[in-house]
Parts: sequence; structure tokens; C-alpha cells
Amino acid sequence: MSRIIAITNQKGGVGKTTTCVNLAASLSATRRAVLLVDLDPQGNATMGSGVDKRQLELSGYNLLLDDTPIEQIIVDAEAAGYHLLPANSDLTAAEVQLIQVEDREARLHRRLASVAERYDYILIDCPPSLNMLTLNALTAADAVFIPIQCEYYALEGLSALLETVEQIREAVNPELEIEGLLRTMFDARNNLANQVSEQLLEHFGDKVYRTIIPRNIRLAEAPSYGTPVLKYDQASRGAIAYLALAGELVRREQERQAEPGQDADTGDESPRPDAAAVEENAEPHLSENAD
Repeated sequence: MSRIIAITNQKGGVGKTTTCVNLAASLSATRRAVLLVDLDPQGNATMGSGVDKRQLELSGYNLLLDDTPIEQIIVDAEAAGYHLLPANSDLTAAEVQLIQVEDREARLHRRLASVAERYDYILIDCPPSLNMLTLNALTAADAVFIPIQCEYYALEGLSALLETVEQIREAVNPELEIEGLLRTMFDARNNLANQVSEQLLEHFGDKVYRTIIPRNIRLAEAPSYGTPVLKYDQASRGAIAYLALAGELVRREQERQAEPGQDADTGDESPRPDAAAVEENAEPHLSENAD
């Protein structure tokens, strides 16, 4: 059964789109069927998947506001390894027009329902703000995944986001849960980053993913080539970290599904050994910035 995960943070510049694109590619590399939904009018996830947002005939605008079959909107981001529901600046107009639409917060939920069974994971790249597009994403999602940069203001923004998630639970989506927190752009040489990381672990415990995404040159370069870092330089520490993240996400899902007292199923559907192994080795190298 498909798991729909909204990747969001109301604070911009924390690696939200980078995480969405590279997690999608890494999950695909572990033989999962993945759909990435770009719900950000900036269209960065679309461009980062190798699809030119300026050449789109159909986009998220059509998904939310007309009856165009979703199958016609989804494109195969072949170079990235997953399917993409693309976006461009037309989504800005969609946000305004949705205000006048009945049941406006559930439009995305209804449209995704028709294709959800085709995918193991549906990842939604949300705008860096709380608006009607983000509300649609949180209404459609099973869980929220929060990339967070380990700095002072990030903690303040996290508190506001968690309050928003609780409000969404109470109003429209009682099943919404926190999938986890991901520490991004991490530099272990930075004392403040280490202090914030410790505070996150203290307050949120197991909700903080063990995998940490380091600052990495190749990771920063990959979007300019319209490709996930795994396709750009699979030996880079950025690619290794996102493979580790995919492995950790899948294993957590297997543990949730396992019956009490039994080990999670790690048969044919488990990640490839390299994805599992890199998680064990990701953290000792975080102090480096080079690729």
C-alpha cells in the first residue's frame, strides 16, 4: 500500500526540495515505485528531476483545478528514475483560485487516490509557507517529514510547524503523523549545529532520523545539471547519505508493519545492501565538506 509523505518546513533554505528529489531517487534505487509531487510554484523539484518547467503543457494547476486525468499530467522523469507530477508558476494562480472552490483542501487527496496503489511512496514537495497548497499536501499525506537545519531559528520554526500539523489533525486529517525530522546541511565542526542536534534528540528522540545529510559540493551542484546527486555522482557523500536515508525510511516502515514480537520482513522488498550499509557509515564522515 502506498505511503504518502509531505516533505515540508515553513522555513525556506533547509534542504526541503533537495531532500524530496534525492530521497525519491534513492527510494527508486532500492526498487520502490515512487511518485514525486511538486507542489511548489517555484518548480525546483521539477527542474531538479530533469524536466523543464517552462515547457510543461500540463502541471499541478490542472491537477487541482480541472478534470484532466492525472495519468496525463504525470511524466516519467526517466533520468531521475521516478515518476513526477510537475509544477511551474501556474500553481500560484491555482492557490488563489482554490479559495473559491468547494472542498478546496481535499483536491489533491482525491486526485492522488486514483493512482496511489501504483506506487510504494508518494513524496510531496511543499511550498516553504503555510498556504492552500501546503494545506492540500497535509490533507493528502499519511505523514510529515521535516528537514531541519541545525541552527537557532530552525528550532523556532519547527515549533510553529508542529502546531500547524496538530491543527491539521484536528480539522481535516486525524491520521496525519510525524514521520520524522532530518538534520540537513550539517557540519560537525560547527558547535551550534552540534548543540541544536543534541536538543533535537533530547526533545524528539526516535523521531529524529539517525541519518544526517552533510554539506556536500556534489549535492549542491547536482540541481544545476537537472539530476539527483545519485545520478550525478553516486560515490559522493551526499549520494551515500540519501541512500542511507532511503534505507532507514524503508526499515522504519517495515518495523511499523511487522507484527508484535516478529522481525520486520526483509525479503525481496528490502533495500539493496549498499543502501543499508552506508547508513552505518554515514555519520563518522560528517565533518568533511569536500565530496
